[in-house]
Amino acid sequence: DLELRRTLASKAFSYTAYYDSVISDYFTLEQFPEKKAIGLSRISSLRYGENPHQKASVYKTGNVYGSVVQSIKLQGKELSYNNYLDIDSAWGTVCEFDPTACVIVKHNNPCGVATGDIVLDAYKRALTCDSVSAFGGIVAFNCSVDKQTAEEIIKLFTECIIAPDYSEDAMEVFSSKKDLRVLKAGTKLKTSGIEYRTISGGMLIQDRDSVLGLDNIKTATERKPTEQELESLKFAWRVCKNVKSNTIVLTRGTQTVGIGAGQMSRIDALRIAVSKMNSITEKLQDDVKKMPLVLASDAFFPFGDVPEEASKVGVTAIIQPGGSLRDDDSISVCNKNKIAMVFTGMRHFRH
Repeated sequence: DLELRRTLASKAFSYTAYYDSVISDYFTLEQFPEKKAIGLSRISSLRYGENPHQKASVYKTGNVYGSVVQSIKLQGKELSYNNYLDIDSAWGTVCEFDPTACVIVKHNNPCGVATGDIVLDAYKRALTCDSVSAFGGIVAFNCSVDKQTAEEIIKLFTECIIAPDYSEDAMEVFSSKKDLRVLKAGTKLKTSGIEYRTISGGMLIQDRDSVLGLDNIKTATERKPTEQELESLKFAWRVCKNVKSNTIVLTRGTQTVGIGAGQMSRIDALRIAVSKMNSITEKLQDDVKKMPLVLASDAFFPFGDVPEEASKVGVTAIIQPGGSLRDDDSISVCNKNKIAMVFTGMRHFRH
């Protein structure tokens, strides 16, 4: 009948269209050709979308090295639409780091990031930044997870964990939490390539933001950052790159102590970061408390208000792109307060 013929025709054309899109992508030399075919292959249907009244499925676009869609779920409930978004954010952030690192994400924003000598130390430091927001969050590691870390993780309700691998003992610990989703990524994410975003009636396509911009740091103030401050600034910059704009990140050493994310004004982002920091100061380890407080901003300061407020809470060094018509205002404030400020020359907006 007509309904069956229509169904079969749809399947046939969908299949051949996908096949042609793969061939077209293989032969196309232009990064942004006039006509663009995107081949999508469905992995699975999801219970619902961002909210229960929305339908959703997850597709893969191709072989993205170390991607979330290629990870293996070792245990736990089926992944939801929001799980995929948050896991992708957490995994992309933790892959920015070479030392042992942990990232905790809630609603697509890091709420705690830290490195450590061992994986357990990295997790504890990341959790300290904002243990309230971490409840029901996503935890990502760039190294194998051991039994001691697994025992610490299950003390708090966690939705998902993603890491390159896990010890057998760690998996035994996780098995006591049947609903906990544990994903094995296998290898770090290859961050270069193309990313797609839909808008009403169309789609935006761009290069992934895969360049850090730490190769050409320039000191803009009279005082240069110390080696300890510079190490912390570079850490903060990697975190800042992966937080929703407007972004302010406060760190001590290689541990976030306050993150202000997704604000309409940069000064409000700072105030939120400071509020977060003030709520955890007593929980920080003594060695961390002694480290200088540094600040990272994903974009330049159009006014001197952020450096001025930062000076009041003890910030000693700042990293930002620079390039504002009023850079001199910020530089003057920093010089007055003996704050070292460096420019990267590269902005990292994230919407």
